[in-house]
Amino acid sequence: MRVLVIGSGAREHALLLALRRDPEVESLSIAPGNAGTAAIADQYDVDITSGEAVAGLAQRLEVDLVVIGPEVPLVLGVADAVRRAGIACFGPSKDAARIEGSKSFGKELMTAAGVRTARSEVVDNPAHLDAALDRFGPDGGEAAWVVKDDGLAAGKGVVVTADRAAARAHAASLLEAGHPVLLESFLDGPEVSLFCLVDGETVVPMLPAQDFKRVGDNDTGPNTGGMGAYAPLPWLPEGVVAQIVDDVVKPVAAELVKRGSSFSGLLYAGLAITSRGPAVIEFNCRFGDPETQPVLALLETPLGRLLYAAATGGLADEPPLRWRDGAAVTVVLAAENYPSRPRVGDVITGSDVEGVLHAGTSRREDGAVVSSGGRVLSIVGTGADLSAAREVAYRVIKSIRLPGSHFRSDIALAAAQGRVGV
Repeated sequence: MRVLVIGSGAREHALLLALRRDPEVESLSIAPGNAGTAAIADQYDVDITSGEAVAGLAQRLEVDLVVIGPEVPLVLGVADAVRRAGIACFGPSKDAARIEGSKSFGKELMTAAGVRTARSEVVDNPAHLDAALDRFGPDGGEAAWVVKDDGLAAGKGVVVTADRAAARAHAASLLEAGHPVLLESFLDGPEVSLFCLVDGETVVPMLPAQDFKRVGDNDTGPNTGGMGAYAPLPWLPEGVVAQIVDDVVKPVAAELVKRGSSFSGLLYAGLAITSRGPAVIEFNCRFGDPETQPVLALLETPLGRLLYAAATGGLADEPPLRWRDGAAVTVVLAAENYPSRPRVGDVITGSDVEGVLHAGTSRREDGAVVSSGGRVLSIVGTGADLSAAREVAYRVIKSIRLPGSHFRSDIALAAAQGRVGV
């Protein structure tokens, strides 16, 4: 099987490594890739938001499967163009990808499917903002305001705060930029990321994971695209994953089929395990970053065959997934100033070791690897348990040198110490 992966982050680096372990995968290509993926796949420079360009590259390379990593090309319909070219594609159609591309559409879909989620309201007129804020947050009897960009924002369009002024300022800035605002009720309880392979109404869950969105230790500072993650979740009660599949993912997948927008690819449910049970925060239409890194590090089932089956309507015929024993922890090394405008162009040393996945990196003409984005590297540690996996990840990240870089020191710490519970 010849596979083309679309994207340039640590998620795509993790996908390539997992695909390389599959004996049925004979060649790997990536577009556009980064300094790390260049070592394990042929790289091509292409506009990944152009369906015509991606489909054309896939045809020239004569690949059997295209795997689209990021959400933007999926929301723009790149998967549709690949399928029209007669090539199998792991990734939903433009219609189905609206579940991530429009949070209000996702909310409407969940309501129709009877899925429990936060109460919400869309505000598209600044004149209505203050009255809407009164109905949410502490003014509305909740712990905090939850203010979201209704469209794609790379994980950084969300503000959760008990400060009305901060909530209003974020909402006003979005409206000023022409973006509708989604206000939501606050959901208590620890969060869970559950990846599900979906092929129509067939749903196959992967290991549950938990990620860390805030930039600083103890969940302080602004939201980011994700500063780390771990899997599995020792604190999650047995049976909760099956409950989420039956009560959340399958009803949503069935609703999409009913609407003629059948989902094919990876449906990612972000949930809060509240005092009243699981409730959906949001859906994403692709593998999440950084959760993909620890989840795929523990996967034993050959990934290429699995993704091809989902892309071609054969997922229901695949055997149950197999997983390695133990745990995996991912810690993100971020550039100076991230999540604001990051400093780029600095030389990275010490990254050429096992467990280091590249994201915002490139290679200069002199061969040096330099930073080229906000989240620069993702370091994955595995071990018998979370404590052992943490030890490996932090030992490696502390040996890497990047001027001004920063990382969280508490990824998976509370879970490893038994301080997370439902």
